[in-house]
Amino acid sequence: MIEGHVSETVCSPEDILRRAGRLAERTGFPRTDDLWAHFADLERRHPDLVSSRRIATSRLGEPIRVYTIAGGPRANIVVGGVHPNEPIGSWTAIQLADDLVADADLRTALDATWHIIPTIDPDGLRLNEGWFDQPGDRAHYARHFYRPAPDEQVEWTFPNSYKRAYFDRVLPETLGLMLLIDDVKPDLLVSLHNGEMGGVYYYLSRPGAALQDVLTRLPASLGLPLAVGEPESPYLTEYGPAIYGMGHISQAYDYLEALGVDPTTHIGGTSSAEWAGRHGALSLVSELPYWSHPAADDTSPLDETYAELLRRTAADLAAAGAALEEILVAAEPDLTIVSPFLRASRAFVPMLGEMARTDLVRAELPESARPATVAERFDREDLVHCFKLRYGGMLLRALEAQTLAGLASPDLRRRTAELASLYRDWLNTPSIADDAEVIPISRLVGVQYGAILAAAAIGADEPGAS
Repeated sequence: MIEGHVSETVCSPEDILRRAGRLAERTGFPRTDDLWAHFADLERRHPDLVSSRRIATSRLGEPIRVYTIAGGPRANIVVGGVHPNEPIGSWTAIQLADDLVADADLRTALDATWHIIPTIDPDGLRLNEGWFDQPGDRAHYARHFYRPAPDEQVEWTFPNSYKRAYFDRVLPETLGLMLLIDDVKPDLLVSLHNGEMGGVYYYLSRPGAALQDVLTRLPASLGLPLAVGEPESPYLTEYGPAIYGMGHISQAYDYLEALGVDPTTHIGGTSSAEWAGRHGALSLVSELPYWSHPAADDTSPLDETYAELLRRTAADLAAAGAALEEILVAAEPDLTIVSPFLRASRAFVPMLGEMARTDLVRAELPESARPATVAERFDREDLVHCFKLRYGGMLLRALEAQTLAGLASPDLRRRTAELASLYRDWLNTPSIADDAEVIPISRLVGVQYGAILAAAAIGADEPGAS
């Protein structure tokens, strides 16, 4: 509730939409050093409101700090960089911190103390900086892309023990976040993610009609479509259009087990949301695309069935995975530099084939006999294109690391040239998303920023809140 001198309109749904729509345009994404410097300067200029402490050390030795903005009794945690290829949250964290410091009415209305981690994986963020100045160029983005192997992702390295799946290789960055969550016992945990292509969608750890209403209205208010095509995981509960339950590792395990797929090849650690759920936290993830396409929210039926769509795209995904795996296996004897790109390639390249095999099993389910939608076709076809560019680019970076160090054999140089040629072919092959539009960064930040305000102001008071 908003009390005292504060206007009742502060952080009402209409006020949240207004705040989300007034953000200044941004150019590119802040580099890691600039991100840290902004928060350090905020603390220096506002010592009465902002304090910080070190909560972890990255695997390469970089201090990781949380910045606390004093406020009310509720505790909210906002974590950036959980996947270092998703930097929209860097601007969102800056916008949120700046506004909280500058706007006393906003702080009073939200009635919370905020704990903001600008990036929990600075090592990984630095490996994406090559595309930060040109985020609208998809080819440039993919060629300089880096996503850690699953067991090196902060978001997915929380402890897990379920049936035959067991994970305890907690990263030092993850441990720091775990300890912060257990210390603060947050009412709200926001993990700053983003997607790549299509429309906006969300994850919530529990449903809430009033919060969901604002989340649905936010993209439309900024001219962005909702993603109503293929969900990331078919077992997730749909709370509303493009709003899904956060899901649990046990659901993923049981779903794969029911399909006859070995879950242990797909499942490792669990998520920050599942860990924060021990304290009753509401968790929010806003997934935002860099590019939009009208097919993202087109639910018109196609002549092609969903089963046929799954089989067709699975075949393309399997072929891409096989091509990359052949090059990786042949190059392995000459790869003496175990770079992050190589570790990621060793994980993701075989995963493409595993995903394709799972899709073929899904195609045989009775519910897959229905007509596919335009949005589902867009999501499936672009997913394959996305994975070719992402993981082909990362494998190329792995081979080039050996070459740039002056340690490439003649055979490895031939393999590098072979992959570079294949990658050019993939870049030049027409795709379903060739006519996609680059989304202004201010709109993306606006959706994510507005969603945080809505979760803090509305979601915390809905039924089920702790």
